[in-house]
Amino acid sequence: MHRRVLVVEDEAMVAILIEDLLADLGCVVAGSAATAAEAMSLVRAGQFDAALLDVNLGEGETSFDVADTLRRDGRPFAFLTGYGPAGVRPDLRDVPILAKPVDASELGRFLRG
Repeated sequence: MHRRVLVVEDEAMVAILIEDLLADLGCVVAGSAATAAEAMSLVRAGQFDAALLDVNLGEGETSFDVADTLRRDGRPFAFLTGYGPAGVRPDLRDVPILAKPVDASELGRFLRG
């Protein structure tokens, strides 16, 4: 598959598991961010094909501003959340929402587009 994927996840162990799944799917982790500010910096650099966004990034922060930028730029992304669609802002619920823990087959379907 060889897609370059940006991972936005504040929990280090979860990020490692996602990165391992991506490697198993033949993808490359193009960058990893734990905060919205880090993610926005990587988005501006633009060196990725798709992004995976944890909805809640801790300390009351979300990835919704990152999602708005990705949508405006026409870049593919999916949300990762344990809360299902209810955890995603209503105007972003048309984006793929992958349940945590992330299922490799669901992740693969998203990445294949």
